[in-house]
Amino acid sequence: MDREFNLLFPLDRFYAQAALPLPAVSRVPAEEVPDPYGSLLVGQHDMTPTLEAFHGEPIHLRLIDRKLDGDALLRMVVLALDDSAKPVEFGAIRISLPLFPPEARERILEGWTPLGTILATYHVEHASRPQAFVRVVSDSLIEEVLCLNGQDVLYGRRNVLLTPQGGVLADILEILPP
Repeated sequence: MDREFNLLFPLDRFYAQAALPLPAVSRVPAEEVPDPYGSLLVGQHDMTPTLEAFHGEPIHLRLIDRKLDGDALLRMVVLALDDSAKPVEFGAIRISLPLFPPEARERILEGWTPLGTILATYHVEHASRPQAFVRVVSDSLIEEVLCLNGQDVLYGRRNVLLTPQGGVLADILEILPP
């Protein structure tokens, strides 16, 4: 790679479309991600089941924005707890639709079910491979969607989900609230 790794992809696409300045972001070594963020983010696991186990209830997806880019679907989303509707993750994802079975693709396009739930439901073989851990200073958009009372320092990760053959199922930015 001859240019710097984009820590905010694919969220940066939505910010550009809305003509918003990007939030401040920096890369953080895995061992410097503080708990409970570290226990949730660091490792080769899917976030949906990890967050459901941590919070003790199922999660649904709240779609903020979406756009098609060729064979890929880009979504900006909030994952929220089913019972309380409390937001537990904000992020963006680029999903390569042709790599999913037709039924899973339909569920993805509906925009209600988190990708982690779809992967499990349809037994889509994949591997989670975090590419970077990030520290993000919340901006007005992040504060609004995560129901924050002002600026906060948050942690997240850039992750890719790979097929057994190495194809990229999804490219994800996951940011957790305090």
